[in-house]
Amino acid sequence: MVEIGHFALVLAFALALVQSLVPLVGAVRGDARLMAVSGPVAVAGFAFTALAFAVLVMAYVRSDFSVQNVWENSHSLKPMLYKITGTWGNHEGSMLLWVLILTFFGALIAAFGSNLPLSLKANVIAVQGWIGAAFLLFILLTSNPFARIDPAPLEGQDLNPILQDIGLAVHPPLLYLGYVGFSVSFSFAVAALIGGRIDAAWARWVRPWTLAAWVFLTGGIAMGSYWAYYELGWGGFWFWDPVENASFMPWLAGTALLHSAIVMEKRSALKIWTLLLAILTFSLSLLGTFLVRSGVLTSVHAFATDPGRGVFILSILTLFIGGSLALFAWRAQTLTAGGLFQPISREGALVVNNLFLTTATATVLVGTLYPLLLETLTGDKISVGAPFFNMTFAPLMVPLLMIVPFGPLLAWKRGDLAAVSQRLFAAFAAALLVVLGTMLFVDRASLLAALGAGLATWLVLGALTDLVLRSGWPSAPARTAMRRLAGLPRSVFGTAFAHLGLGLTVLGIVGVVAFQQEHILAMKPGESAAAGPFSVRFEAVEPFRGANFTESRARFSVFGAANQARGDIVSSKRFYPVRQMPTTEAGIRTFGFSQLYLSLGDETADGGVVVRIWWKPMVTLIWLGALVMMAGGAVSLSDRRLRVGAPKRRRVFAAAEKPV
Repeated sequence: MVEIGHFALVLAFALALVQSLVPLVGAVRGDARLMAVSGPVAVAGFAFTALAFAVLVMAYVRSDFSVQNVWENSHSLKPMLYKITGTWGNHEGSMLLWVLILTFFGALIAAFGSNLPLSLKANVIAVQGWIGAAFLLFILLTSNPFARIDPAPLEGQDLNPILQDIGLAVHPPLLYLGYVGFSVSFSFAVAALIGGRIDAAWARWVRPWTLAAWVFLTGGIAMGSYWAYYELGWGGFWFWDPVENASFMPWLAGTALLHSAIVMEKRSALKIWTLLLAILTFSLSLLGTFLVRSGVLTSVHAFATDPGRGVFILSILTLFIGGSLALFAWRAQTLTAGGLFQPISREGALVVNNLFLTTATATVLVGTLYPLLLETLTGDKISVGAPFFNMTFAPLMVPLLMIVPFGPLLAWKRGDLAAVSQRLFAAFAAALLVVLGTMLFVDRASLLAALGAGLATWLVLGALTDLVLRSGWPSAPARTAMRRLAGLPRSVFGTAFAHLGLGLTVLGIVGVVAFQQEHILAMKPGESAAAGPFSVRFEAVEPFRGANFTESRARFSVFGAANQARGDIVSSKRFYPVRQMPTTEAGIRTFGFSQLYLSLGDETADGGVVVRIWWKPMVTLIWLGALVMMAGGAVSLSDRRLRVGAPKRRRVFAAAEKPV
């Protein structure tokens, strides 16, 4: 089976070479038969890559320690779920998952791109073939997941304990679906530059793929944030780790690309800028792949430390980023700029959105790469952490978030800012009341927190205002308003949900950053400590043995007002004997949108335990907001006008009933 998997990878590489050359030659010659090769070859390449990945999963499930990758990252006593997720919990397996998703998108283009012009479809699939061939060659030459050990060891070395978590079953696949999904936008951009033609139809074709990638990347980042929050026991939701930034930068650029593509589709404007954004977004994804796998970073997220692999990926990076930008420079002057519009318009609002997002991306990029470049050039090591990013990123986000509710309400080409401001007056008044209420009843010294809560309220109510105005409520009867809402395009709901989710995330960040309480103290069984509106009593420490670890579990009782019992929290310290590594398992209990978070430290000389207790108000809104944003993207994707190959469908609604 292992040799079959290796041979399937070789065949997938051979098919990627065919995919990258034959359709391209067909497009140049205008040969429909050569261009038609692209679809079947892309599907076959995905099938062989899926076969190779399935074989590697089977090797993990069967604990086949004759495979070096399995021996280094698995153990016979490891629970079955973590045997499977261990497949991508290492460099070689995760790269195979990366390529599997890449070929999957290529097969999707072949299957659902029937409405594309044949030459454009052939070029897009060919570009996907270039990327696939490069990374398959990288796997075969430097990161073979099927390398054998002879004689086979009797037992494996186990997976890194912090990766043995349910979050790792979800986080990497979602993240890669986002990372790699932007390759489709990149392929469309390069294909358009090769063909020398780009128009509103191109934006219509590329936007669903970009939106799908954005949805998956949003989920991947949110899942990774929550995993680090509860698994590492540090109590934070974002560390500005360089590898976290590596996934955040494509998300920022992809968000800008989505909004830019809307302008291009609706108004046939921003053509050149949209092309450039499509190239830069996937380029940032490739940069993230390089940072994680080159060995230049030391992080819990980083996989590889082999400089040879880093040089290979850097070569791929140079080839695709440099080549695509060179093609853009050559072709851009032959492309028309597109339609014109007034600064005060929906197009203008989206342009401002793009300016802030791309500037924020550049800020994160500089903060991430500057320490690496300085160390390379001078040998000096510096750390660029949260203070830098908070001082540079936040000031860019605040004005952007303030103008978000205006965008959907402005008219295309020429808008009326005064009229839109009047429509948003109720949302603004409510946000102002939240600011005053926070100052008066929560914390009079936290002006910034009050303003942040008001900004979040402004985003949420601004998103709902758009739906209310489109329904005609309250001037129209409730029945008529509901009928109008039901008749709205799903993309309208998707936009509202995405902006509403952003507001919820902002509210969660403001709540936990401004109002969380932290206590670090040594506790013995029977002792109590206050934590926000609750008190926590240390009950006992109990031993526990898992499948491949031992554990000391500390049980705490939670009491509310009037000493009312509110449940238990269990926090523990684990030890994995195979890896000889300890881990801290945080204890978390959720109350509404807030959480009580406990993490154990070292034992004290007098028999106590150091306990870190956090009260985190509204912290779950951070990830709930991300889920709402994902739901907004999914609702937009379900709109027939955004689905590839789906024609526009007109709906005829009955005349509104007159009120009696």
